[in-house]
Amino acid sequence: MAHRALIEHRPWLMVSLIAGIAYYFLSGDANESIWQILLKGAGVGLLAVYAFQRTSGVDGAILTLALALSAAADMVLVIRFEVGGALFFASHVVAIFLYLRNRRSETTPSQKLCAAALFLGTPAVSYLLSGRADIALYSASLGAMAAAAWMSRFPRYRVGLGAVLFIISDWLIFSRMGALNLAPVPDLLVWPTYFAAQIMIATGVVQTLRGERPAA
Repeated sequence: MAHRALIEHRPWLMVSLIAGIAYYFLSGDANESIWQILLKGAGVGLLAVYAFQRTSGVDGAILTLALALSAAADMVLVIRFEVGGALFFASHVVAIFLYLRNRRSETTPSQKLCAAALFLGTPAVSYLLSGRADIALYSASLGAMAAAAWMSRFPRYRVGLGAVLFIISDWLIFSRMGALNLAPVPDLLVWPTYFAAQIMIATGVVQTLRGERPAA
């Protein structure tokens, strides 16, 4: 019953899941084909379509843009790492704007401390893993995005944890650049943690925004 409801009411989410899972099992070549690259972009790209169809208003448009930029980054990253990173940076900035527009009215000291740890710790660990200042600079936007998500009114144990999974996925990528050898963990977990993060973020935000839409 739940499977049928997913297909009937959220077809783009269902197709996104299929594309994301298919990419995980069909990728792995050092030089990915154009079809593998397109399949990689389809995972989050179809999440953007899902967000566009299931939301309305400014916040829905911002979420759609953030997901679309991430989908473009997924594809470009294979060809030009720096350009893909710039697109992810832009995606994080857009997501930060969304979360700041939707700040939680009340937060506890522990929640503020966790947000501060994400903001400051993400670039620090990224630099330790990669040894690169440009990676640390990019990770400042990643940490700010996660901190803003944690302090937003969106479900913390979906959107907030999704943002944390995004950080973990990037840390696995950065571990390949430095002296710390975590192989084969990055090869196995980079895509699952990243794609799960995007699904958690997209569905969490959409659920909240739809809860505020007037009945048709």
